[in-house]
Amino acid sequence: MLRALVVSMTLLAPLVAWAQPGRIEVTNAWSRPAIAGHTGVVYATITNTGAPDRLGRLSSPVAAVSSLHLSYNDNGIMKMRPVAALPVQAGQPARLEPGGYHVMLEGLKQSLKPGDTFPLTLIFDKAGSITTNVTVQRMGHTPSTGTMNMGTPTQH
Repeated sequence: MLRALVVSMTLLAPLVAWAQPGRIEVTNAWSRPAIAGHTGVVYATITNTGAPDRLGRLSSPVAAVSSLHLSYNDNGIMKMRPVAALPVQAGQPARLEPGGYHVMLEGLKQSLKPGDTFPLTLIFDKAGSITTNVTVQRMGHTPSTGTMNMGTPTQH
């Protein structure tokens, strides 16, 4: 009986490890100043060291609606559209940054002033909810990554 249990656990161990949610970290979360009642934006870096996952929902107490959007260059004209989810692959940081994927904060309940902080909850399919603090940066702030996603949108 004990031997059968050990053999069963040995055979199932790889499946259990595969089914566990990935380890996800959200870093460098920042926002630009914005006026109450208008729209704000959040940028961050999402790093996944586990199984592939997907960011599908967001929430923040500072906005009526928080959603994912993608800015892209369409024949020299910058456009933006909402996206349902952002894939987060293991070992490939997903960047929310100017000119690419970002969080839109619609219907701001308060003004966002440089130096302010506020919580943002990112809800992943496998990893669940992760709350990070967002810092409002002065106008002209540029991300430390130095990379911009200015490509065309892809279907996910």
